[in-house]
Amino acid sequence: MFLRPMIVACGLVAGLVGPAQAQDSETDILFDLLMLPDIIEIMREEGLSYGDTIGQDLFAGEPSADWGATVERIYDYDVMTGVVREDFEISLSDADLAPIIAFFGSEQGQKIVGLEVSARRAFLDEAVEEASEDAAAAAMASDDPRMMLVEEFVEVNNLIETNVAASLNSNLAFYGGLVDGNAFGGALTEEQILTDVWGQEGEIRDNTSQWIHSFLLLAYAPLDEADLQAYIAFSETEAGEDINRAMFVSFERLFNGISRSLGRAAATEMTSQDL
Repeated sequence: MFLRPMIVACGLVAGLVGPAQAQDSETDILFDLLMLPDIIEIMREEGLSYGDTIGQDLFAGEPSADWGATVERIYDYDVMTGVVREDFEISLSDADLAPIIAFFGSEQGQKIVGLEVSARRAFLDEAVEEASEDAAAAAMASDDPRMMLVEEFVEVNNLIETNVAASLNSNLAFYGGLVDGNAFGGALTEEQILTDVWGQEGEIRDNTSQWIHSFLLLAYAPLDEADLQAYIAFSETEAGEDINRAMFVSFERLFNGISRSLGRAAATEMTSQDL
């Protein structure tokens, strides 16, 4: 399963929330400042589309009437949000959240997050994604200054390596689900699984790089150069490293669990089609 990567300041915190929210923890405030509920909803829509792709590519015949409902249950929004929120809090338990809240709670930070969410939502349209990929390829070929800043952002946050590793782990989890469900008559060995998954590394790396660069170029197109440079500078701080790491940790258990569940469900579907 290809993980669409997450890219994831001080007016006083009290100025960010109304009286009814005064008891919110710092992680709750940051969770909302990063618009993670919106991101999770978009990821759910991506997941439902991925479920359709599995149905088309993996099964011998048309998926059963239960397949769509099964995928819907696996991508349950409330469950997804609960898992991410729990791991988000744990991953930031030792971090100083004040500078992170200061950055993302600022007008500049909220503009950045809003642009990321808008671009992620726009990418639900395949035509938009394809056009963005073409624009990114052209920008790279011409050494476009904005693309050079995007590339610096990607390198500072180590986005390629972390997303490739996450995708490989997610694929392993999917195969694990297939094995759990006795797909292929139990003929899949651990060695075969590892060989197949690692054989995908080059393609995953290329797809990841293409997606990240095209997504970020679209997201940051309306952003002033000074704002993007400020984001890069923040990413190089300890606070920036803390939140970048937390974003990946917070989604790791979720996506590996979803992938394994999809593998089990796919195995059940494949077995029923063989009967």
